[in-house]
Amino acid sequence: MVDAFCGTWKLVETDNFDDYMKALGIGFTTRQVGNVTKPTVIISVEGDKVVLKTQSTFKNTEISFKLGEEFDEVTADDRHCKSTVSMEGNTLVHIQKWDGKETKFVREIKDGKMIMKLSFQDVVAVRTYEKA
Repeated sequence: MVDAFCGTWKLVETDNFDDYMKALGIGFTTRQVGNVTKPTVIISVEGDKVVLKTQSTFKNTEISFKLGEEFDEVTADDRHCKSTVSMEGNTLVHIQKWDGKETKFVREIKDGKMIMKLSFQDVVAVRTYEKA
């Protein structure tokens, strides 16, 4: 259930995020900001939709979606994507598609932390969040 992911999460550790952003084609300046920003992620359920807010000193984003249904998403780095988020076992899988490309985020709860694996082509980054 998505309920396990609900709450406020603060980024505490990141691995290989710069290479991930570089692979996506994100410019140097934006990557520098992305590498030092420690976003807070707030996940909640409102009716039949999941709301995922990302807040940081750099930029705030919010997406609202029904599990398994495609929706339009504009990312923090301004990519316009067709996205789908679904539960696969105990993981929350978020797929973004744009310009013939695809990236995938897999979130799971391990030892009370939310581990987010971001993959694009052969590059994988890991971001670890703790409950705030």
